[in-house]
Amino acid sequence: MTSWRVVRQDDNGNVYVVAGALDEAGARSLAEQLEARAHKQLYSAERVGEEAPVSPAAGGSSAATPRKS
Repeated sequence: MTSWRVVRQDDNGNVYVVAGALDEAGARSLAEQLEARAHKQLYSAERVGEEAPVSPAAGGSSAATPRKS
């Protein structure tokens, strides 16, 4: 099974991991929930090991750790 994570990109371009060790459906669902908060951040679900986000979504804010590939 491929592991997925949700990342947040803020309005300054900084990217942070919000949640990891998710399946695809869980990561996409969480990104959509965070999107519903509507703020300046961009949320994306991505496969672990990929640099580019798979499903971007704009939404709320969250404390997170910097992304590590």
